Amino acid sequence: MNAHIKYTKKLTGRLNPPSSKNYTTRYLLVAALAEGESRIHYPAKSADSDALIRCLVALGATIDEEVDHEGGRHLRVVGFGRNPQNPGTLNAGNAGAVTRFLMGIAALLSEVRFETDFDHSLGQRPHDDLLLALEQLGVRSQSEQGKLPIVLHGGNLHGGHVQVSGSVSSQFLSALLFVAPLIPDDVEIDVINDLVSKPLVRTTIEVIQLAGIRINASDDLMHFEIPGGQAYLPGEYSVNGDYPSAAAVLAAGALTNSEITVERLFEDRQGERAIVDVLQHFGVGVNYDGCSVSIQQHKGLHGIEFDGDTATDMVLALLPMAALAAGETRVHSIGNLRMKECDRISVPVEELQRLGVDCDEGPTEIVVRGNPKGYEGGIEVQTHDDHRVAQMLTLLGLRCRKGLIISDADTVAKSYPAFFDDLISLGARIECK
Repeated sequence: MNAHIKYTKKLTGRLNPPSSKNYTTRYLLVAALAEGESRIHYPAKSADSDALIRCLVALGATIDEEVDHEGGRHLRVVGFGRNPQNPGTLNAGNAGAVTRFLMGIAALLSEVRFETDFDHSLGQRPHDDLLLALEQLGVRSQSEQGKLPIVLHGGNLHGGHVQVSGSVSSQFLSALLFVAPLIPDDVEIDVINDLVSKPLVRTTIEVIQLAGIRINASDDLMHFEIPGGQAYLPGEYSVNGDYPSAAAVLAAGALTNSEITVERLFEDRQGERAIVDVLQHFGVGVNYDGCSVSIQQHKGLHGIEFDGDTATDMVLALLPMAALAAGETRVHSIGNLRMKECDRISVPVEELQRLGVDCDEGPTEIVVRGNPKGYEGGIEVQTHDDHRVAQMLTLLGLRCRKGLIISDADTVAKSYPAFFDDLISLGARIECK
């Protein structure tokens, strides 16, 4: 699908955002790891969550969807506990976090093959840090340099002391935290070589503890003690709005100097809640009442400095605002973004430069020198199979005088299937074909 993004003067209205992808993923995992019935209210609907549901069903969970009279979605999950069935092969599409979390669960089985149809995207992402950690728990693996396809030989896990690198992705640590309580022996985990994306680890811990699991974590999240032989308990969970998705919508409102409100944004551990403060630093008037974020018209955006590691999933949504802001914006500490669906440092910089944006990259940062007058546009741009790149280009296209044509725009469905429809409902001029 191609999306033709046209210059848009103003947006207006209220929007109910999609549910949190990261919380939905984690609630589904603990529900599947419990014996008995759990319920998840208002789960995210995305390619990633669909992939996880498909894989959990293959592992033996029963997952049924219900829709209430107001259109709200609810999932009934009957878990497999510590005894998943062996599907032989698991394919989570292009969902990196889903694949890595499932590797932790699959370590309970004798032999499982992980593969992907996205050889040039997820197929190029490394998993060797996780494989090395699982090896310390008794798992053997077969792969080429830690990349998919990967075959795990598990089924006889033991506890003990494990070291895992956190410098590339926090998902490796989260995968260990999900499976460790089910091992008969106690597990002690030390994180080495730093830990990126700590807010996502805190989300993992929060959800695991809600499911009745005891985890002792150091304040800096570099050391963990997990008693062995525990059992996940079934529960009932309600998913908040997705702050990364909301950040993209709010950024669209800010760069078009509009007044909009995004609802169902409650306080939780999503690092992207920082969008409220970030918008204010850019010069946008913001009101947050504990359940919705409203932005007002402003007198012009100005550049900021931001530690992107605290909210990695909204970094690309900030770049269009930076491109329209007066002065320089520097987003730093984002080296782990090179290991996402695409290189989320080089690729965005290249696409922005094609549009005339004055920007460059460092090993772990992006620097943008903005132009409040906007950009000409009128060209076709690529998503590189990355939903965040698609969102970034859409936002900037709203302020290109000749608009933009985004090819393979349907990649937004990975996290936000209704992204274009929601922007159109607020007044964005977008045609999808």
